[in-house]
Order: sequence, then structure tokens, then C-alpha cells
Amino acid sequence: MLKQSDAIVLRTYPLREADLLVTLFTREEGKIRGVARSAKRSKRRFGGALEPLTRVRAYYDQKQGQELVRLDSFDVIESPLMHDIDYERTVALSYVAEVLDGLLPDHDVNDAVFRLTLSVLPHLEAGSIWMPLTYFDLWMTRLMGLLPELGACIVCGDELNGSGRVFFHALADGLMCAEHKRLASSEMSLPSRQLAAEMFRSPVDAFAAEPWKRQRGADLRKFLAQCIERHIEGKLVTSIALAKLD
Repeated sequence: MLKQSDAIVLRTYPLREADLLVTLFTREEGKIRGVARSAKRSKRRFGGALEPLTRVRAYYDQKQGQELVRLDSFDVIESPLMHDIDYERTVALSYVAEVLDGLLPDHDVNDAVFRLTLSVLPHLEAGSIWMPLTYFDLWMTRLMGLLPELGACIVCGDELNGSGRVFFHALADGLMCAEHKRLASSEMSLPSRQLAAEMFRSPVDAFAAEPWKRQRGADLRKFLAQCIERHIEGKLVTSIALAKLD
């Protein structure tokens, strides 16, 4: 009997001549990996459904004792290809997919992260990626338990109030006051810290109408990406691509 679940496509990899290895974030079973037989040839079963961050209704079967499921077919619910797409948006979509794949354990159901992803995806539009990426990173690190305390220095414990300068470092798990910052630290501005507080209080839709240039929240995104990279113990490939965007 086939299982079925609302799911988000994260990655695909070539497997043999016509097959694909697909990583899915499912609502029912968390992150799973499966083989899509003859996916390179079968437009009927998988056509248009294997782009990163395509939302699908997935039909699959898993035999006892086997790690990989057998993917039978997908029904497309929402695809990035249904909307305008450019290089900037492609990189942003790939970034979200890479973060989800890197942070989510296999078979760990996480409805909060699933709902976060669905809320952010409609806002990842061509020419308008920085707000949804900031919101996604902030809430993703919080929901996965990776976000350190933002209100106190991790060295001395003093409160980080609005008047003082605040710093972070790639190897430090939190923020630091000016007295205890490390060499080669980066500064996080007061507007970015205020922005984080606002995003914790409001849904992503509340920020959709605001003008949002790349510079806004850039230091916050850098800090959050470093939190993620410390956890996965590696560099996010798509983070490098995002940094190269004009």
C-alpha cells in the first residue's frame, strides 16, 4: 500500500542511467530519501515536480529494513517554475533547500519548520529575496535550537543594551560586548537586532510591503548563517553564491 504525504523537494541526484535519488521534506515523516525510477524519462509521474522547493503530494512505498523509499509519483501543488525566476531567486531557493537538508535529521517530523517554509516560499520572488531569507534564517535557527541568547554577552554575561556596540565571530556561539569581542569580529547593528525582535513578534506577511534592500539585515543574516554552519560543521555552498550577488 502506497503512503502519501504533502512534501517539499529538497535535492535530486543522478542515480544510474535514468533514475534519480530524491531528498524530500515530508509533513508526515520528516526528511526522507527515495529512488525515483526512470525519473529522467517519465514525464507522467515526475514531470516538472523535481525542481528544488517544489511542493508536491508524494506517493511512495518503503519496505521494512530499507533506508530508501521507492517513489511512485508526485502531484505538483506549487512549483517555483509557476512564477518568474531569475538567477537571484534560483540561488535563494537553493539556499533554503540546502539549509533544510543540512539541519533536518532523517525521519524527524517537524511541522513548525514545514509551516515556516510554506510561509516563506511565496515571498521568495524574483528581485525580492532578502526579507524572506532573513525571516527564514532567524526562525529556522530558533526552531532548531541553534539561536543563542541575543540579549547578553556570552563572555561576561552583561546585558547588551541599545547604546552599546555588539559583535559576533564565526567561532563564537553568541554575541559579545565591545570589551570582550574577538579579533576579526563583525559588528551587528542596533537596527538589525531590533529587526530580529520584530520578526519574532510578527508573521512574514507583515514585512512583505516594506522596501528591502540587500544591506538591510545583512549583518544579521551573516550571524545566522554562521550559527547554521557551526552546527553542520561545514560551509553552506549557496551562502557563498548569495554573497556574490550584486
